[in-house]
Amino acid sequence: MSWLQLSLDTSEAQAPILELVFENLGALSVTLGDAGDQPLLETPPASEQLWQHTRVTALFEGSQDQQLLQQALGQALSEELLNSLCWERIEDRIWERVWLEHFKPMSFGKRLWVCPAGEQISEPDGVVIQLDPGLAFGTGTHPTTALCLTWLDSQALTGKTVIDYGCGSGILGIAALKLGASSVIAIDHDPQALQASQDNAVKNGVADRLATYLPNEAPADKADYLVANILAGPLIELAPQLIDHIKPNGHFALSGILTEQADELAQRYRPFASLDPVKQLEEWVLISGVNRKNG
Repeated sequence: MSWLQLSLDTSEAQAPILELVFENLGALSVTLGDAGDQPLLETPPASEQLWQHTRVTALFEGSQDQQLLQQALGQALSEELLNSLCWERIEDRIWERVWLEHFKPMSFGKRLWVCPAGEQISEPDGVVIQLDPGLAFGTGTHPTTALCLTWLDSQALTGKTVIDYGCGSGILGIAALKLGASSVIAIDHDPQALQASQDNAVKNGVADRLATYLPNEAPADKADYLVANILAGPLIELAPQLIDHIKPNGHFALSGILTEQADELAQRYRPFASLDPVKQLEEWVLISGVNRKNG
């Protein structure tokens, strides 16, 4: 079976943005590598140091409509970046091994870990999420995911209900369940993301407490917690609907937001909520708060 691989060389600052663009267009995996010859010293878990010249490589299913994908990229990328894209067909067996070389155990908050399937950690009190390649896009390496995982680790989730809106690999919903949540509703517009979430929930022994839905099929349930790691535009547009999914005095966290978008997004949610201080990692932020809307 063949796969469609896209790659381009970019700056350290642009690489995380391109990573998120590819993920939101349905990439099965996105890897970042050295496009020059710059050695990096080992960095602490959950930190992300990139190369000054970074190669961003995204993998899509071979059945992906290349023309439609190119049209979508044309709306998201500058003409210069679009013209520098390298398109390639590759065999299935190659990318899984390459992807695993870049995926090492990572820690978030005080006790949460994300590890490649089969790897163990030495922390006796660690809460471990196991992921492997396949459909497991969204592994915690992107700053927005790291912000959400750290936030979840700081919450009192035992016995609580959670909505993971824009679930991707299901990593956030699975983290919530491993941290004590009683149930998770995972919502995504991409059927592949729902399949990835279900598969990863099975691998982590929490499938009986995670239900997946397309947005137009999701129940109208209100949850104690909601986490949405998508993009600022949809977060602004969906604000009333997302708030309506949260119980009064329930908690939420929103990410996929660049620092320059934080003020606009905060203004959108302030009429409904009490907002916490903004959390920032690199050029990305997380906005969290408590729903003050009654009923």
